[in-house]
Amino acid sequence: MTAFGGVEMGALAARTRALAVLRVRSRALAVALLPAAAAVILLVGGSTGHLVGGGWDVLRWVVSVPALLVLLAAAGVALVVARAEPAMTPTVTVPEESAPELYRMVRDLADRLDVPAPSAIALTPDCDSWLEDRTHPLHGPPPVDRDDDGLPGLGDPARRRSAVAAPVLVIGSPFLWWMRVGELRAVLAPVVAGTGPSAHPDIAAARRFIRGLDAAVAVASAGRRDPLSRAACAGLGWVSRLLLRSCRRHATEMERGVAAAAAERAQAVDYGLRIVAQEQVGLAYAGWDRLLTRVALPAWRMGRWPSRLDVGVVAALTELSRRDRLAEGFASRLGERPACDLLEEPGVVDEAVSLLAARLFHGGPAETRPDWSPVGWEDYPEEVVDRSWRTDAARLHRVLDTLGVRRTGAGTAPGTDGPTLARVLDHLTTPDPDPAPTLAPPTATDADADPAPGTHSASGTAPTGAQAPHADHAAPHPVYADHDAPAEDSDDLADPVARRGAPDASGDVQAPHGDHAAPHPSYGDHAPYGDHAPHGDHAAPPPPRADHHGTPADDEDDDDLAGTTARGAALAAGLSAQLAREEARERPVGAGVPASPPGPGAGTGPDAALWDDRALPLLPLQPPRTGREILTAHITAMVCCAAMDTVGAAPGLDWLDGPALLLDGARTADLAPSVLSLVETGDPGPLRAWMTELGIRPEKPVRLV
Repeated sequence: MTAFGGVEMGALAARTRALAVLRVRSRALAVALLPAAAAVILLVGGSTGHLVGGGWDVLRWVVSVPALLVLLAAAGVALVVARAEPAMTPTVTVPEESAPELYRMVRDLADRLDVPAPSAIALTPDCDSWLEDRTHPLHGPPPVDRDDDGLPGLGDPARRRSAVAAPVLVIGSPFLWWMRVGELRAVLAPVVAGTGPSAHPDIAAARRFIRGLDAAVAVASAGRRDPLSRAACAGLGWVSRLLLRSCRRHATEMERGVAAAAAERAQAVDYGLRIVAQEQVGLAYAGWDRLLTRVALPAWRMGRWPSRLDVGVVAALTELSRRDRLAEGFASRLGERPACDLLEEPGVVDEAVSLLAARLFHGGPAETRPDWSPVGWEDYPEEVVDRSWRTDAARLHRVLDTLGVRRTGAGTAPGTDGPTLARVLDHLTTPDPDPAPTLAPPTATDADADPAPGTHSASGTAPTGAQAPHADHAAPHPVYADHDAPAEDSDDLADPVARRGAPDASGDVQAPHGDHAAPHPSYGDHAPYGDHAPHGDHAAPPPPRADHHGTPADDEDDDDLAGTTARGAALAAGLSAQLAREEARERPVGAGVPASPPGPGAGTGPDAALWDDRALPLLPLQPPRTGREILTAHITAMVCCAAMDTVGAAPGLDWLDGPALLLDGARTADLAPSVLSLVETGDPGPLRAWMTELGIRPEKPVRLV
C-alpha cells in the first residue's frame, strides 16, 4: 500500500467499505419508512380534499394499518440493535497501577505511530493480540467535528479523532512471559496502529452497526417459550441475519483495509525486529497448545488448576530449545529482559490468567473451592499425576467388579484378592468363546460410589500421551521416548512459524483475520459476519457429539471399538458409562459461579461481567474421547501404578508431553505401543516383555485412592 495525500490507501479503502455498510443501514431504514410515507400521502390527500371517495378511504386503511405494523416492527428491531450488548472476549484487565511500564511502552508506541493510545490493557489466555471496542452503544461517542472537504484517514492528527473512545488492547499472556520487551513492542506495533481507524467516525459507526446486528442475532437465538415471543424472535433474527448478509462482504473488506493500513503505518517502528518476533509468536503458540493439552488438561480433570501456566510455557519452550536443533538460538534470548518484567506483580497476573484459562478451556469454577484448588508445578507429579493414575486404576477395577471378573488373576498367590495388573491382563487376553459380556445395570452402590476426596472425575493421561489436540490448534510435538531423543524428531514444532504466514516482499507477515499468529488491528470479532454464535460465545465450539468428558456417540463408539476384542469393547463401554455417571454428579462445575474479587493489591481478575458463562467451556481443547482412548488411558494408568508400587518408579512431569513415568530419574519408553497391542488385538506379549525388562510384577496388588 502507498499513501495518497498523506492518507494510506488501506484507510481510504476501509472508509469506502464503511460507507457501504452505512448505506445498507440507510436502505433498511428507507424500506421501513416507505409504507409510512405512502400512508402519510394518502392521509394528507384526504384531509386536503384531493383523494376523496370510498375507494380512497379503503386504500387509506389498507395502507395505514400495515404501515403502522411495519413501523412498530422496525422500531423494535432498531431498539434491540441499539440496546443489545455485544459479546465481549473473556480477559483479565490489567490496571495501569499494576503495569505502569507496560502502559508507558504502549503509549510511547502510539505516539510514534501518531494514533490514539488504547484506553486500557487486558490479557487473554491465548497466543493472539487485538483491539476490542468495549463501548456500549447506549454510551456512544459524542459527535466529531469534521471537514467534509477532506478525507480523514490514518494520517490525520490524533487530536481530530480524540472524541471517539479508544478500544482496549488485548494481549496474549504467553507473549508477555516468553517474549523479550523489544519483541513484544514489535509484535504490538501493527495492533496499536489499528486505534487510528477505530477512531474514524465512519468506520466506528459501521462497526457499531455490525456489532449491534450480531448482538441482535444472539438475542433472537436465545428464544422464548411463549408463541408470541418466539414469533418476535424469529422475525428479529430474520431481519438481523438479512442485514448481516448484506453487510458481510463490505465489512470483511473494511477490516482488510484497516489491517493493511495499520501494517503499513507500523513499518516505521521496529520493522526488522518484527520479522524475528513473528517466529517467537509461532513458537509460543506451539508451546502454549502443548502445555494446555498435555499438562493442564489432566490437572483440570482432577479438580486442580495449575496456577502458573505462563511460567510453564517458558519452561516448555526452554525444554524445546534443549531438544530441537531448530531452536538452539532461542535459549540465548533468555538472558534478555522478559516482557513480564513490565508488570508489577507478574505472579498475581499469571494466577488470574491461569484461572481464566481453566474456565475457558475446561469449564472450571471462577474461584477456588475444596474440589477446585490451585496446584504448583513442584506439586504436580504427586498431586496430579499420581492421583490421576491411581484414580483411573480404581475406576478400572470397579468396572471389572461390575462385569463380574474374578479378583484373583493367574499366577497370584492363594488368598490374594487385591487390585492387580494380572487381573486386567488375564481378562483382556483369556479366550472367550461366549458372546461379549454385557454391562450390568448400575446398582445404587456403583452409581453413587464417589471417587476419593479431592479427586474430580479423573480420567488420567498416558505418560506418553497420544491424545490429539483440538483441530484448531497447531500440530502437536512428537512424543519423545526419553530426554535424549534425536533432534530430527522435534522439527514439527517449528512448523507453526511457517504455517502462520511468511513475510511478503515488504517484510510483513500476511495472515487472515483471526489467525493467532498475526495480530489483527481490529476490535476483535473473530467470527465471519453473518455466522454468529449465541451471546457470549465469542468463538463457539462445534456441537459436541457426546459428553465432553467421556461418553462418545453410539455409532461412532461402535466404529471405534470394531477392531478391539469383545472383552475390550465391553470394558471400554463400562468405563465410559462410569465416567459419564461421575461427570453427571459433578456437573455443573462452574456455570453461574460469580468471579471472586482479586487479591489485595492485585488489581486483576477475570472480567466476569463482560461475558456470558452459562455454557462452559467456551473453547474446549479436545473432542470427546473415544472408548478406545478411555480404555487405553486406564490400562496405562494401571501399569504405571504397578511400576510405582513394585519397582520404585515415580510420577513425573514432562513439559512437552505431560505426565511421565520415571525410573531411576529417567523417563521410561515404549509403553504406549505395548498397551495398544493389548487393547486392539488382546496380545499381552509386548506389554509383558516390557514389564519383565523393568522388573514389574503384575501379580502384586497396587495401592489405589
